[in-house]
Amino acid sequence: MEQADFNKVRASIQQQCGSKVMIQLDRGRNKVDVQTGIIKDAYPSVFTILVEAEEDHPDQLLSFSYTDVITKEIRMKLC
Repeated sequence: MEQADFNKVRASIQQQCGSKVMIQLDRGRNKVDVQTGIIKDAYPSVFTILVEAEEDHPDQLLSFSYTDVITKEIRMKLC
């Protein structure tokens, strides 16, 4: 992982603050969660996504590091 990759991902996410995204979370052992949410804030090391409520779950504020995107722990797509 290079610093340039990290800076590109951070800049891209900072530009998309307030945008609706679909996130695919890799939970390991062939388990994948797909959720939609809004990118709330971008900080120097992490960013937060407000996940919309489902029937049995309230709204959640999730935080991820930029390295999660680089290592493909999560995948994001604009909605």
